[in-house]
Amino acid sequence: MNNTSNSTRRHVLLAGTSLLTLAGCSHLIDIGPKNDPAQIYALSANLQASAGALHLPWQLAVAKPQASDSLTTDRIAIRRGDVMDYYADAQWTDAVPELLQNILVEALEKNGAISSVASDAAGIHADFILNTELRAFEARYDHGDAAPVIVVDLTVKLVAAKSAEILAAQEFHQEQPASANSVAAAVAAFDQAVAAAVTDIVRWVLEKAAHQAR
Repeated sequence: MNNTSNSTRRHVLLAGTSLLTLAGCSHLIDIGPKNDPAQIYALSANLQASAGALHLPWQLAVAKPQASDSLTTDRIAIRRGDVMDYYADAQWTDAVPELLQNILVEALEKNGAISSVASDAAGIHADFILNTELRAFEARYDHGDAAPVIVVDLTVKLVAAKSAEILAAQEFHQEQPASANSVAAAVAAFDQAVAAAVTDIVRWVLEKAAHQAR
């Protein structure tokens, strides 16, 4: 009689344990991040092709811009005073240095003055190298929650490939107010600031190129 009662209790306990285990597994299935995927933004400088009288038989390699760890990312940087942060749930299509390298190559190719332009990873036999250091690439909030100002700051150097001599160097700085305090408005302002900076860089490169060609 006691053996039967003990056996019955053991079956009930085992069954109860199994039900608790299944219930726990069912609950675990629902655990996980609930955040929406990050919105991905393309950096588009809206560069226009331009045809000029200058034609240089050069091969120009555009190096990937150097940048601090905080800017070597696909996150969209913001700054409040001395504090660097990023927009939540938003990112670029690629890390910022790669984006700028691609835009510089595209801008110089569309200009058409230099015979061959490619990234330094393409392995061309370059006559000159365009080195860039990215110092700022951020949405700056200086007035609370008002619309930010986009700041783009780059130092560019034109280098002779064979001798590694720096032929010329120049800093390019652009600021563009966003139309509203939103990620979309900030991205549009980034596009404008980058377009202005890249246009100035292309003009500067060709000016220095013409001087070297004399």
